[in-house]
Amino acid sequence: MRGIATIRRGLATALLWSAGTLLVLMTVLVMIQIVTRYALNQPTAWTEELVRYALIWTSFLAASYAFLERRHMALSILPDRLSAPARRGLTRAVDVLVLLFAVLVLGIGGVMLVLSSLGDMSALLGISRGAVYAIVPISGLMIALAQVTALLDPSADGTSSQAAAATQATKPSAVAGDTRSTADTSRPSTRTEDKR
Repeated sequence: MRGIATIRRGLATALLWSAGTLLVLMTVLVMIQIVTRYALNQPTAWTEELVRYALIWTSFLAASYAFLERRHMALSILPDRLSAPARRGLTRAVDVLVLLFAVLVLGIGGVMLVLSSLGDMSALLGISRGAVYAIVPISGLMIALAQVTALLDPSADGTSSQAAAATQATKPSAVAGDTRSTADTSRPSTRTEDKR
């Protein structure tokens, strides 16, 4: 299982750096656009289109990273009420459904979208929209890999280590018989310990 953890870690690092690089690029392009539009009074229209395409790529890469690290938003009302074996079974079922979605919708559907838009050129940059939409099947492949590695990892319980740590921090304290939750500790105690 060490090999699976290495694959997940390497893939997560690549996705994080790719999304971060695109985010920096978008920031620089927006600053160039502001300077050329308001300071030089000669707007560079191509930056707006490139920022839009970079945002699409960043969103899909970040979504792939969220699935890989299990940091995507999830409703935990049902899993929290289940026993540990039932929770693991539910997690596996969800992983299979996400895998099917990634392969069928993002993978196969994404390839069909790319092929149908190869001849469609963007207005300002003159690049094929198929190149822009290529992130859809790429993201589908990344999410599918994330789900396969999660299914092959027997210790995967549906939460990342950070989420598990956050859940542990919100549990009631059992130190010295204190039964108040961490939310209660911020309120002043109503006990009158020392009457004067």
